Amino acid sequence: MRDTILQLASQAKRKIVVAESCTGGMLAAALTDLPGSSAVFERGFVTYSNAAKIELLGVSADTLERHGAVSEPVAKDMARGALERSGGDIALAITGIAGPGGSEHKPEGRVCFGLAISGGAVTSETIEFGAKGRDAVRIAARDHALATLIQALQSH
Repeated sequence: MRDTILQLASQAKRKIVVAESCTGGMLAAALTDLPGSSAVFERGFVTYSNAAKIELLGVSADTLERHGAVSEPVAKDMARGALERSGGDIALAITGIAGPGGSEHKPEGRVCFGLAISGGAVTSETIEFGAKGRDAVRIAARDHALATLIQALQSH
């Protein structure tokens, strides 16, 4: 999967940027584990706290207040901010509740993804991975993000 991303990004001459919260850098690590990744990986932001999301990615404090950190509006702002604050062409953001815990309104295993492509629309989606435990949710989120990057690179 990672080889495919590097190949597609290289062919399309696209630089990838990631903005991560609950995965804490796992997506960036997965992409940079492979030789040759420096040709397509621009940078990664690990913005675990709300303050980091605001300062590094320009996420609106109002959006965080109204929707909470685990929301599609925040995921979209994270992706948009990562793209704007880098030399990248495609940005993927992850924010979620890996666990343990959660709430009735935002359960453990809920992860929101944002995707921003230079010159295109910013999109988002929410996946309910379920209360599988912290490690499993983080791995599932990373893997879903990798699959999302493949889809985005294939269609743009």
